[in-house]
Amino acid sequence: MDEKRKKADVLIGLQWGDEGKGKIVDVLTPGYNIVARFQGGPNAGHTLEFDNKKIILHTIPSGIFHDSAINLIGNGVVIDPVVLNKEVQSLDVDKDIILNSLLISKKAHLILPTHRLLDFVYERSRGENKIGSTLKGIGPAFTDKIARSGIRTGNIIQKDFGDRYDSLKQIHLKHIASFDCTDKIQIEGMDFEEYERLWFESLEMLSEMRLIDSEVFVNNSLNNGLSLLAEGAQGTLLDIDFGSYPFVTSSNTITAGACTGLGIAPSGIGEVIGVFKAYCTRVGSGPFPTEIFNEKGEKLRTMGKEFGSTTGRPRRCGWLDLAALKYAVMLNGVNKIIMTKADVLNSFNKIDVCTHYKIKNQKIDYMPFNIDDKDLKPVYKTLKGWKKSLENIDTFEQVPTPLKDYVKYIEDHVEIPVWMVSTGSNRNQIIKR
Repeated sequence: MDEKRKKADVLIGLQWGDEGKGKIVDVLTPGYNIVARFQGGPNAGHTLEFDNKKIILHTIPSGIFHDSAINLIGNGVVIDPVVLNKEVQSLDVDKDIILNSLLISKKAHLILPTHRLLDFVYERSRGENKIGSTLKGIGPAFTDKIARSGIRTGNIIQKDFGDRYDSLKQIHLKHIASFDCTDKIQIEGMDFEEYERLWFESLEMLSEMRLIDSEVFVNNSLNNGLSLLAEGAQGTLLDIDFGSYPFVTSSNTITAGACTGLGIAPSGIGEVIGVFKAYCTRVGSGPFPTEIFNEKGEKLRTMGKEFGSTTGRPRRCGWLDLAALKYAVMLNGVNKIIMTKADVLNSFNKIDVCTHYKIKNQKIDYMPFNIDDKDLKPVYKTLKGWKKSLENIDTFEQVPTPLKDYVKYIEDHVEIPVWMVSTGSNRNQIIKR
C-alpha cells in the first residue's frame, strides 16, 4: 500500500447519543483536512459553543466553522432539503464559503415530505409501544433505501426526477390512507402542501451545492495523504443491529457504519475515538437500566441542561453504565475515549457507577439480547464525589483527586485510556491528557 495514504479516524458515541460529539469534533477539526458525516440524518443534534454563540447542527458536519477543513455529507446520511437549507441560512458564515467547503454525496438519500407523514402515522399506530421517533422521516427514508425505491441527491439533476418523485409520493399517500388517518397532519406547523412547496424551494439550494461521487473523493483524498475524521451521529446503543432494538435509530451508528457510509475499506480505518458522558441519558422510549427516578435524576437533568437539541424533549437521566460502555468499546474497536460533562457531577457527594448486570442470578458485563428483561438489575459501585468546580482547570494535574479516581476506575474497567475530559460546553473547556 502507498506509504503516503492516510487512514480515516472515526469518532463514535458510546451511549444512547447526546454524548457531546459535536463539541469534540469541533475541538479536533484543526488536526484534519476533512470532516465527514457517515450515517443518520437531521435527527442528529450536535451542539457547538464558542465566541458566546450556541449552534446546533443537524446535517452539516461539526467542522464547518474551521476554514481549513472540507466538510462532507456522506452517502450513508439521509437529507431533508428543508432542514439543510434552514441550517445553511442560520449559520453565521458566508453562503459562498459553505457552498465551497461543504460537499454532498450523490448517493445520499433524500427525505421526502411524505416520509415525514409516514413517520407520524407509524408512530401513532404503535400506541403505548411508541419508539420515540423524532418524526423527522428518518426511518421511512431508510426503509425506502433498503427497499430500493428511494431517491438520492444525484437524482435531482436528472430529467426524470419529477416522475420519480411523483411515483414515490403516490405510493406513500396510498400507504398512509390505509392507516385511516383522518387527522390533517402538519409538518413543522405547516400543511403538507405548504411544506412540499418549501421542500422544492430548498431543493433548488441543494442543487447549487457540490454534489460529488463521495467514495471516490474520500479514497483519492486518503491516497494523497489528506487526513479525515468520520463524525458519528446518535450513539452505539441506538445502532440498528446492536442497540436496544426496536428502540433504536435506522442506521449503523458504530465504526463499521463509517465503512459503508463513506466507502472506506475496513483496512482504511485508523484510530477510533469514543465519546461518553460522565453519566447516562436517553431520549424517548426503550430500556435504560441505570435510569434514576428520584431527585438525583432531576438534578442531573437540570445541571446538565438535558433537553433534546433536535426535539426539545427532556432526557431521561441515570448513572454511568460501565457494562454498556464496555460493550460499546468492544463493538467499535475503540483506541481511546473522551469523557464529557464531568462538571455536571460537581455537586454530588457520592456517585454510583453500574459495573455489571444481574439477570436471574447470572452476572454479565455486556448488553444482552433481553436488555429490557424486568429481572435484569444493575449492580453499583459507589464512588466519592469531588464537590468542587472544574472552572479554570487547564491540566489533569489540577483535577480534584476524586475525579482522577473516577477516571481511573473507568479506565481500569473498560481497559481503554481516557484521552480527554470535557469540563463545560465551550470548545475551550477541555482537558487533554
